[in-house]
Amino acid sequence: MSISVLDLFKIGIGPSSSHTIGPMRAAHDFAAELDARQLTGSVSRIEARLYGSLSATGIGHGTDHAVIVGLMGQRPDEVDPDFIAPAVAEVRQTASLRLGGTHALPFHWDRDMRLLPVSLPYHPNALKLIAHGDTGVVYENTFYSIGGGFVIDEAQAAADAGLVPQTALRHEFDSAAELLAICKKQSLRISEVMLENELAWRSEDETRAALLQIWAAMRSCVARGIEQQGVLPGGLKVRRRAHALHEKLSGLEHGRNFISDTLAALDWVNLYALAVNEENAGGGRVVTAPTNGAAGIIPAVLHYYMNFHPGSDEADVVDFLLTAAAIGTLCKKNASISGAEVGCQGEVGSACAMAAAGLTQIMGGTPEQVENAAEIGLEHNLGLTCDPVAGLVQLPCIERNAMASIKAINAAQLALRGDGSHAISLDQVIRTMRDTGRDMLDKYKETSRGGLAVNFTEC
Repeated sequence: MSISVLDLFKIGIGPSSSHTIGPMRAAHDFAAELDARQLTGSVSRIEARLYGSLSATGIGHGTDHAVIVGLMGQRPDEVDPDFIAPAVAEVRQTASLRLGGTHALPFHWDRDMRLLPVSLPYHPNALKLIAHGDTGVVYENTFYSIGGGFVIDEAQAAADAGLVPQTALRHEFDSAAELLAICKKQSLRISEVMLENELAWRSEDETRAALLQIWAAMRSCVARGIEQQGVLPGGLKVRRRAHALHEKLSGLEHGRNFISDTLAALDWVNLYALAVNEENAGGGRVVTAPTNGAAGIIPAVLHYYMNFHPGSDEADVVDFLLTAAAIGTLCKKNASISGAEVGCQGEVGSACAMAAAGLTQIMGGTPEQVENAAEIGLEHNLGLTCDPVAGLVQLPCIERNAMASIKAINAAQLALRGDGSHAISLDQVIRTMRDTGRDMLDKYKETSRGGLAVNFTEC
């Protein structure tokens, strides 16, 4: 399985990479396949079936809306977030959908958008799309949204083909131990290993430019999140807090002057994380890092460094994201980054480990210290459940990102104060996350049937 840094960091929309971005990609690809097979004109109706976690929390995560606009030819990295609500409202009102944006066909919501409370064997996030013609089924396919916006179809799942086609990399590694061995043998930093691997897909200049585009999207998300006010959609009446917090911090005389002013700095870290995840909860444009539910952690920690560390520059951004991606790749390969599969330890835990590793790298850490920081960040998120109240990525998700951002910074600090040697390896913790996820009851894995989701009482 070959995973690029740009597979882990993707520009999309909120509120969920697995429940919004993935299904929109699947629906878009389904419509495109119909067009490629010259079948669009013979389709008389489309049926969408959501299974497992997509069925349980799909409404709160906007899965149904994502499928509709995907069938209309929209991609998550290109769609205007303001397009979605009016487009869906029109489909509901007119009972008509334009397949691929051109071919009008009837779409009756109660009949054609089906939520089925059963799980398919391959993955709990499953979506089946069926194109009906006048004489029967024209084409159908089943898709699995396996976390972080990654999607595979039925054929890939049956062949266990993985997320993306296998690509030969300059430095192949499937474990942190192998990665550290490469760094030692080649006298490379982890970011350098990753940058050389990215040559399998594009030039070094193209990779750097793409990562700076990712960083620009993260900065835009923070800026927009700080500007917005009011109540988040969904009915929980969760108020946005980033704007008011920003006003308070901006009024402090030394709010962001010194990285050594720890409490002041951490106030700003909280702000960055809240801003991103409030934007995500509101359906705004975010970057999967590696998922939407955990999208605030890496931007918050990177903002912390760039805004508080003297002499920080764009090269640090590239090194941070490349190093973080190395850790995310290991989590994805050897466990999961899907909350529906292993709980929030796979989303927030992985993001915390990635952020801790990236920060340690650009603070001058050795490969061993980077691995240690990632291990600390992930180890202390083991067992974290995914229990969003009402299926919305708001409670406890928004604050959870702020807490994990602080934890990532402390993990980096602990690792940098050591020499890289430690008792428990990152590989062991990733395996533990995988095993813990398998043992975790389904009600704690993004179904909103346990934990805070059922113990929360509205006043």
